[in-house]
Amino acid sequence: ELVISRESECGECSCIFTWADLSFSFYCRCLQEIHLAFLKWLEGNVDAEGLRPSSKVSLKFISSCESKVEVTPSLMPVLTEMSSFSSQHFSLETYQQHLQTKKLGKILLFTEVTTTTMNLLDGLMFELPEEMGLIAVAVRQTQGKGRGGNVWLSPVGCALSTLHISIPLHSNLGQRIPFIQHLVSLAVVEAVRSIPGYQDIELRVKWPNDIYYSDLLKLGGVLVNSTLIETTFHILIGFGFNVNNSNPTICINDLIAKFNREEGTELKALSADCLIARTVTVLERLIEVFQEKGPNGVLPLYYKYWVHSGKQVRLRSEDGPMAWIVGIDDYGYLQVHQEGKGVESVHPDGNSFDMLRNLIVPKH
Repeated sequence: ELVISRESECGECSCIFTWADLSFSFYCRCLQEIHLAFLKWLEGNVDAEGLRPSSKVSLKFISSCESKVEVTPSLMPVLTEMSSFSSQHFSLETYQQHLQTKKLGKILLFTEVTTTTMNLLDGLMFELPEEMGLIAVAVRQTQGKGRGGNVWLSPVGCALSTLHISIPLHSNLGQRIPFIQHLVSLAVVEAVRSIPGYQDIELRVKWPNDIYYSDLLKLGGVLVNSTLIETTFHILIGFGFNVNNSNPTICINDLIAKFNREEGTELKALSADCLIARTVTVLERLIEVFQEKGPNGVLPLYYKYWVHSGKQVRLRSEDGPMAWIVGIDDYGYLQVHQEGKGVESVHPDGNSFDMLRNLIVPKH
């Protein structure tokens, strides 16, 4: 069930889905006119039976909970009555306080449990007005996905989101789409390290799409799916990072606790709702800078946080030639320098980076 309610003079709205024992809520933080425009858009974008079709999960808008609608994995009823939202794992108020964007993340879909947040935006992303930026957030995913078809396990305590952005083809970023995963990884790290007092928390980025504790342990990753329609890229950005769960590896709050012990500080633990909102806010600003200045506008900050400076790697095998990591080229590909052969670029979709063995190997 989806319930839409208004909470403040700027037209914030809060909605709740229910699918069996899974709760799914919908939150739109926006100015009153955007909220009203969204409701108006919904009226004109369902069929006579209130159905919003999708290849992933179709939504059927109903007037009351008395309506009898069969709930299936591919169909979810949407209740348009007024109600309130609550979750012990996610605070809409906290999300609102830390979301300072012009467009991104204004309309938020929240679920306690889902297969993958990537599926939740499918029925809305191509037609919803751009100023009503979509984001889906889950507490847990049962079928989270990583690059190359890998499964991303998502226990409670992770920040799990899929964000929709639109990028013009004929723009700096539109001509360099592989850079998006780097910007998102950077946004996650900067979301933490830009907080006063947290700048020395050892959170870093690893090419092409991972978030690391130093160069030791992975805390999260990014998955980007893009669709070009006419002259606009519609991009779904899935990102997940461990905020408050010490298993199976380490989490951001572990790093904060470690820093407090070593430095005698009293930094507070952070929450997923705060960091998701901050990540989206930082990402929007990074995109703006990139569109204005190109790669050189963001690379200094990226290099500040990445784990590869001065590192040597083996190419193709453990007995392969030695190369030095140089940086990232204008299209987001890793540049390595092999003695006697100069600098070459390594495509992220054709190669994997084994941090434990300092090895770049072709994927099979």
